[in-house]
Amino acid sequence: MSPTPRQAQGVAAQYAAPQGQPPQKQTPQNQAPPPGGVMAPPRRPGARTPEEQHQNPAPRTPERLKQRSPHGAHAAPGPVREVLEPGQTPWSTEPESSFSTWARRFFRGLVVVVLLLAAISGIRSWIAPNKTPETVVSGQSSFPSAEASAVATRYAVSYLTWDESNPDARPAQIGLDLAAGLDSRAGWNGRGKQTADVAYPGEVKADSNGITATVDVRVRVYTFTKQGRSWAAGPITWERISVPVARTASRVVVSGPPTFVPDLRAPLPSNMPDAGKPDDDLTTATEKDAEAFFSAYAESDNKVSAVTAPGSTIRSLNGAVKFGELKDWQVYTGNDDERRATAAVTWNGVGDTTLDQTYTLTLRRTVATDGAQRWQVAAVG
Repeated sequence: MSPTPRQAQGVAAQYAAPQGQPPQKQTPQNQAPPPGGVMAPPRRPGARTPEEQHQNPAPRTPERLKQRSPHGAHAAPGPVREVLEPGQTPWSTEPESSFSTWARRFFRGLVVVVLLLAAISGIRSWIAPNKTPETVVSGQSSFPSAEASAVATRYAVSYLTWDESNPDARPAQIGLDLAAGLDSRAGWNGRGKQTADVAYPGEVKADSNGITATVDVRVRVYTFTKQGRSWAAGPITWERISVPVARTASRVVVSGPPTFVPDLRAPLPSNMPDAGKPDDDLTTATEKDAEAFFSAYAESDNKVSAVTAPGSTIRSLNGAVKFGELKDWQVYTGNDDERRATAAVTWNGVGDTTLDQTYTLTLRRTVATDGAQRWQVAAVG
């Protein structure tokens, strides 16, 4: 097998002596090929034996790295890179656009401003901390009190109404508000007769869990007593019960049977506001004007407007009652233009009925064109 032209060229170049230099001593590495034979290509330096490497410790000639071309072995070679001068950087700089410079400076300034504001606000919070109390969301504020009052009021009327001649009516009404699964008889034994018609809800006390609560309800009840086969009307009473309720995902429901609560009388608090110091002279001077006002106040709007202070509008009772007498009248000290007064009035009703009531009024000083002064009622209540 004969060597290819490229192998022969490499072998000839290896054994050719350079010009201008004395001929080298023939060694086994640079001897000419024997005539009539084919010289095998030289071995790579890495293939030398340990003895040859020890005899010739000279540095190995650098080898050119061969890069595979993605276009195959016969692709055209790429352009030759220019040789860099000493000290020349292997890259080139490009000028930055004005927009990039402006954007970099803008964001850098924005970061500085944010940091300054954060520092200033932090220092101000150290010097003058915010003392505004935080809003506390409790179970009382989040509980639907209005719906609970409506449900408890209707349930209280159903709970205090029963009739043994129609025992199924009460469970049906109670079932409108009682939670599903609870006994709709609600403790009634199915005997007797009673009717509740008016109910007034009071305070709603929600638990801290925000789910359960109790509603205070006052109910007017008509009682009946059985006499033979008929029922005789008994006394009309007011009952006060506490209804337990619970909030579900859809609505408020009654969570159990209510309990009776005593409705006791309570005295006035000791810190009631004082009416003020009486002005006896002005009380005596305005007593007749007060009688004229209440007499007109009982009859019509036209009459009451004639005795009230200018600019005031007071509606009358339009004849519902008639003025009886002014049992007590007192004006209290104050400024020169406006005073506070109280009046105890007796009203005459139908027949021989009389009713005493107490009013609080506001008096205002008016001056006539001739210089005369008088005090007139400007407001009631």
